[in-house]
Amino acid sequence: MIKSILLVGLGGAVGSMLRYLTSILINKYTNSHFPWATFTVNILGCFLIGLLFGMLEKQQIASQNIKLLFITGFCGGYTTFSAFSIENVSLLQGQHSLVAFAYMAASIIAGLGAVWLGLFIAR
Repeated sequence: MIKSILLVGLGGAVGSMLRYLTSILINKYTNSHFPWATFTVNILGCFLIGLLFGMLEKQQIASQNIKLLFITGFCGGYTTFSAFSIENVSLLQGQHSLVAFAYMAASIIAGLGAVWLGLFIAR
């Protein structure tokens, strides 16, 4: 149990740091009400989880430790659904309903597409 927690924590720490660095980079080049940094992180995270899951299945790697480190830990630390949710609430409260609904729809459609693409590439 301790080993599992440490693997998730290690992967999550690296994922969180990379998420922060990605946000800094995206925010440096964008300036709008649309939360491009979180959107980018969520879509990349969806792609990565699809790719990793697909690759592990293709190689028939059933190691729970690898899944805990990369899928639960890294991808869990990198993706930011909670930030997505609070940003949409803030957009709605700030009378930016159109931006909020566009962000929600684009995130869901692109996220599902990115998972599919990751699985497709991995196979």
